Amino acid sequence: MKVVLFCGGLGLRLRDYSNTLPKPMVPIGQLPILWHVMKYYAHYGHTDFVLCLGYRGDAIKEFFLNYNECMSNDFVMSGNGANVKLASHDLRDWNITFVDTGPNASIGQRLQAVREHLDGEELFLANYSDGLTDLPLDDYVDYARKQDKTACFVSVHPTATFHAVQNQPDGLVTDIRPVSRSLRINCGYFVLKSSIFDHLGAEDDLVVEGFQSLIARRELVTYEYDGFWECMDTFKDRQDLEDMYSRGDTPWMVWK
Repeated sequence: MKVVLFCGGLGLRLRDYSNTLPKPMVPIGQLPILWHVMKYYAHYGHTDFVLCLGYRGDAIKEFFLNYNECMSNDFVMSGNGANVKLASHDLRDWNITFVDTGPNASIGQRLQAVREHLDGEELFLANYSDGLTDLPLDDYVDYARKQDKTACFVSVHPTATFHAVQNQPDGLVTDIRPVSRSLRINCGYFVLKSSIFDHLGAEDDLVVEGFQSLIARRELVTYEYDGFWECMDTFKDRQDLEDMYSRGDTPWMVWK
C-alpha cells in the first residue's frame, strides 16, 4: 500500500528548536523524525511514499537527494575510502513522490492535492509524520480491512497532561481540571479507502469536516492502542524523544 505523509505544516510550537527547519526534519539522533516514520512503514513492507510538502519543502527534498546510507547502516570501507560496501540499505527499495501541496493547506487539502498519485489504490495509509509508535501495523491493517469502513485511525491515551477549562462569556473561569486519561485521542495513523475523497469538499479538513461526514454515515472506526506512542509537538517532546534515543530506549525502532 502507498503511504501518504503530511509534512508541510509550519511546526510553530517547535520554533524553540529551529526557526527555519521544517518539523519533519527535526532530528532524533542523527536522522529526522520523518525518516523514523518512513523506516517504520518500510519495516512492514510499505515502501511507496507520497510526501505532501509545504513549508520548507526544499529542505526535505535536499535531505533525500543528498542522503548518505552510511549514516544509518553498518558498512565496510577499503582502499582508503575508495570502496564502501554497505551491510544493509534503507532507500534502495523506497519509491518517494514529492508533491508541493502549498504552505497553508489543511490536511484534507493536502490529501486532495495528491489524489492523482493514489490512482488504483483501493486502500492506502496516511500519517501526520510527527508521532512514533511500536504499533503492530499488520494487525492494525487487518483490523481496518475487516471493519470495511471508509476510514480508520489509531486512538491512544494522551501522554501529556492537559487541563479542561470552563469559563463565562466575560472570561471568568468557573472550573479547571486535568483532562481524564481515560479519554482517547487521534494519534495520526490512518488507513483510508479511496472513497475518502467522496467525503471531502475543496476546502475541507480531513478530520474536522471529512470525519464528521463519515460519522454521520457510520463509516469511521478507530483502533484502540495502549502501547508506545509519543508525539513530537513541542521542543520538550523533541527533547524527551532525544533522551530516549540517547539511552537506547527506542521502542519505535521496530526494525532493529
